Amino acid sequence: MENYFEKILQNDSIPRQIRETVYSEMRHALEVSNIAVLISKELGKDEKFCDDIAVAGVLHDIGKLRVNRYVYSDDSDDTLVVEQMKYVRMHSAYSRDILTDEDYPVNIIEAVYHHHENYDGSGYPDGLKGNNIPEMSRILRTCDVFSALITDRSYRKAFDKKTAMAIMIDEVEDYDMEVFLAFQRVFHADDFPEIEKLQQDATELQMKHFNLFEKEAVSF
Repeated sequence: MENYFEKILQNDSIPRQIRETVYSEMRHALEVSNIAVLISKELGKDEKFCDDIAVAGVLHDIGKLRVNRYVYSDDSDDTLVVEQMKYVRMHSAYSRDILTDEDYPVNIIEAVYHHHENYDGSGYPDGLKGNNIPEMSRILRTCDVFSALITDRSYRKAFDKKTAMAIMIDEVEDYDMEVFLAFQRVFHADDFPEIEKLQQDATELQMKHFNLFEKEAVSF
């Protein structure tokens, strides 16, 4: 998988900044996908569910490639920050549109579109609450937050894994408790993979869908 990442970085047909964004987004996507599969297995889900959430995990942030130009700026003006947040929140709709155009199954599209919904109804894009949020979205939400917390951001350094878990516990109302407890069991298991492994080990199914990142990047 690392060779595929390097291929993206060396693709001169993609602007340099976009290449670097695609590289980081793909690693994040694979990490979320792999953790989502582990949680799904812990919850006793069948093979089809696990395959579908693996695909949804890979593609959950694909729409970010379309809002990239709005969210990477050195300007610290507060108005711009507000505008950036507005565009960032549009990525769910862009992801839905991309997957719809590519004829993905409805359950995968819905899982991706709603992965920023919070269990208490405070999320977006639709402010769904509780079990009105698709089950795969509830799983992806937990994985996405954890992955984001343990990743460097322009405004902060990555948290270590234990601190990230503590932060999530403090905000536990955002998550489906059944999913969150399954995540804790997976996280505390002796065989929980190292982060590098989660970001690099891809199945044939996951690799198949990474082509969409390259397609989006080239069309930017």
